[in-house]
Amino acid sequence: MTKPTVIAVAGKGGTGKTTICGLLIRYLADQGGAVLAVDADPNSNLNEVLGVEIPISLGDVREQIAHAELDDGTPLPAGVSKQDYANFMFNSALAEEENFDMLVMGRTQGTGCYCYVNGVLKTQIEKYSSGYDWIVVDNEAGMEHISRGTLPHIDILLLVSDCSRRGIQAAGRLNRMVADLALNPKQLGLIVNRAPGGQLNEGVQEEIQLQELPLLGVVPQDETVYEYDSAGEATVNIPADNPVRQALAAIITKLGI
Repeated sequence: MTKPTVIAVAGKGGTGKTTICGLLIRYLADQGGAVLAVDADPNSNLNEVLGVEIPISLGDVREQIAHAELDDGTPLPAGVSKQDYANFMFNSALAEEENFDMLVMGRTQGTGCYCYVNGVLKTQIEKYSSGYDWIVVDNEAGMEHISRGTLPHIDILLLVSDCSRRGIQAAGRLNRMVADLALNPKQLGLIVNRAPGGQLNEGVQEEIQLQELPLLGVVPQDETVYEYDSAGEATVNIPADNPVRQALAAIITKLGI
């Protein structure tokens, strides 16, 4: 059975980690590997970065079944068990693109729903994993999916920060959590995103050293990324010679993937 390389991308909200994650997926897909992109953030927008229409999220499926049970939504098909219907619908949540496939956790309504959907996400990843060379997971702002064991294993953990000391400190806390959880990724490193001119000032460099974070690279602030996002265009389609894509390519080379 094929064991995929699992890359988890984590960081606090607003650092641009989803853009980094999307560009990484685009790179791997362009190299010809079989890639499963997983949006494990309840506030899902990785599909927008990738330019993918999602048929339905796992959270949406959960809501449909919950409302059917309460008789305030579309009833389940006659003669079909709840479990069989759930399996069918969860399978339909896999979006199949030309160069990669995608699975979106999505958000749910009500109290206590996320534990259930987290479990579904874990089951779906385990079911599909043997069919891919790479699984790239965009995590929510914290480390919940990683700490819950949602992923089968982690080979590469990328911590994404903006170029502020507070952002670096947040990445440092995530790094310490990784150690506390004994996750033992084969590779772990920091990517500093949206740096003016692609450079870090002395204060940020000092904080990186204080947090004992291995720096993989620096991605510059770029107007083109902003323009694509504002226009609702897939960010991964920025030109190949764009400084952001070039910086990420250097990071990927450093990782050896």
